[in-house]
Amino acid sequence: MSSIEHTIISPAILYWGTPVVLVTSENEDGTSNIAPMSSAWWLGHSCMLGFGAENKTTQNILRTKECVLNLPSDSMGGYVNKLADTTGLNPVSDAKASRNYKFVQDKWTRAGLHPQPSSFVTPSRIAECPVQMECQVVQANELMKDLPDRRGLAMAIEVRVLRIYILPNLRMKGHPNRVDPDKWRPLIMSFQEFYGLKDGKVTPSVLGRIDEEKYRAFTKSDVKKLPGDDDDQIAVVENGA
Repeated sequence: MSSIEHTIISPAILYWGTPVVLVTSENEDGTSNIAPMSSAWWLGHSCMLGFGAENKTTQNILRTKECVLNLPSDSMGGYVNKLADTTGLNPVSDAKASRNYKFVQDKWTRAGLHPQPSSFVTPSRIAECPVQMECQVVQANELMKDLPDRRGLAMAIEVRVLRIYILPNLRMKGHPNRVDPDKWRPLIMSFQEFYGLKDGKVTPSVLGRIDEEKYRAFTKSDVKKLPGDDDDQIAVVENGA
């Protein structure tokens, strides 16, 4: 047992290290909003997103029930920084104004990014991002329900991933529906700073021995058909497997 004693700490944020996501959504006038965030995690083809309730992205997603989750690589920090202190909300909220956020209408031009059409949702994909996921909303929940004066300030939004696009060089050779983790280098945010995975694996994983297809049951229903449910078979055909 270690002789080093743990010490008590209370950080204002608990960003222990998660992938950065550029979320595209549709504004009321049909234009796009792009918002960087990192409060996201996946299980099967479900994803949980954490947003401030007042955010323009939150409003757009709850109104349209759609979004695209675009994952930048660790070389794309410059693009993210151009959007990091912007908002699609006009006028800017007091909370964001206090953090020096400013309203930007055309975030594509601001960041130097380019749209690609989506298959199943209205918001565009971001061409520069190596990974793109078209999503529809399943449910939304208020957070901090245990704090009467803070209830609803943040939202946890569950979305269903309908279709996934990746660059060909990220595919695992010999596997039509696997991503090669030795090639995928996400941009990671840890306590407001950017990091990557440049050193590769730290140690072999026991779970890495499991065939990923054994988790396929988590990705689709036996009784409800959704767009993109057969994409695993499309990939098999396209890759000649």
